[in-house]
Amino acid sequence: MGDTGIGALLVRLRTSRGWTQQQVADEYNVLEGRAAKTGKEIGRYEREARVPVPYTRKHLAQVFGVDVAVLDRAVAVSRRRRDGASSVETVEEHAPPVPAPRSATGVVSADASASAEFARFVAVRNADELVVEQLEADVARLARSYVSHPLLELYVEIRQLRDGVFELLRGRQRPRQTSDLYVSASRLCGLSAHVCLDLGHYDEAATHARAARACAEAAGHEGLLAWVRAVESLIAYWTGRYEQAARLAQAGRHHRSGGTIGARLASLEARALAIAGDQAGAAAALLDAEHARDTMRGYDDAPGVFAFPAAKQFAYAGTTHLAIGGRDHVQQAIASASTAVRLYRSAENDDQSVGDLFAAHVDLARGHLLLEDVEGAEAMLGFVLEAPPERVSASIVRRLVDLGRELNAPQYGGAAQATQLRERLQHTAVLAARPAALPRELPQ
Repeated sequence: MGDTGIGALLVRLRTSRGWTQQQVADEYNVLEGRAAKTGKEIGRYEREARVPVPYTRKHLAQVFGVDVAVLDRAVAVSRRRRDGASSVETVEEHAPPVPAPRSATGVVSADASASAEFARFVAVRNADELVVEQLEADVARLARSYVSHPLLELYVEIRQLRDGVFELLRGRQRPRQTSDLYVSASRLCGLSAHVCLDLGHYDEAATHARAARACAEAAGHEGLLAWVRAVESLIAYWTGRYEQAARLAQAGRHHRSGGTIGARLASLEARALAIAGDQAGAAAALLDAEHARDTMRGYDDAPGVFAFPAAKQFAYAGTTHLAIGGRDHVQQAIASASTAVRLYRSAENDDQSVGDLFAAHVDLARGHLLLEDVEGAEAMLGFVLEAPPERVSASIVRRLVDLGRELNAPQYGGAAQATQLRERLQHTAVLAARPAALPRELPQ
């Protein structure tokens, strides 16, 4: 292996074990203790689009059961080849075929000095591979924590990390690292948009989403562009522009992307169309979401809020069936929401989306209410009504208020149980809608 470069060595080690790139990433993540590495990143190392830094090589050596020195030597081989190729190319393309006249010596010397000065400029960088890898790991950690932790615990770090990436992009780095930084900036802007969504600040969420889209376009990242369209669809949905929400989801589906984004976009489209009254379109989009899940290619590049687990898909399906209406769809809604709750309950703690659990329980309550089962509705709402008010997002407050209005319907005739439940809903909605106590680092 003495003359083998790092890319070829990693391919050889992986294929000798019969592993996929994602399996290597999974083994790596077990050793590191967090789900930060993806199969796509392993592919970059194998293509030598990125050279693993010493920290990464240490873990890769453990994954493959080899001495880290073996990987270090392979990296040195790759770097010698790259440097050698650059030297040969310079001589072949730029060396003069004959000695320059003596009178031109000063001009040639000055010209070479200009090139040397530019080389020094290029060498001064504010971000290297280690910085980029750490950023990607931090973004992955925040994205996963976001689904299960109070958002204000994370927003300060999201904002500080996002501003740090903005500052790096204003400096100098190699083009490949610049592209990676734009990806991180896009994801951090997307996380900021989600924070604003959960707080009910929709104009600010739209601003962050536009910045996320600009960064994704600068990176040329199709999957991220599709994800940003999903965020924009969410914003349109929660501001009552249901047809636009459906169109934005449809636009996102035009981007070539792998992982679960296809199921997310189709589910968003289905829910928006159902609320807009297009029952046939909603039903078709639900089938598209199932097909996208069954034919999914590859894996999500990032975890947490950037992924679309099956549990979330069932939660969206439940809301869609309720909006389509009719006894059969109500029963399907109850089945879908129940499946969402079961899947989230069986997931690891960091993957249990509190917001989606709330939404599924509210949908279960509404399903029982539509079947005129007030007692069943109250039982389903207990999980939400007993939760700390600061964990209840603006979208859940909206759902609780709407459910309270439905309890005013004539069929309940002012029954004591319906009246008491309506009062509990109103009380929880008022508490949850109060301005949150923001950390001092946040703008008031």
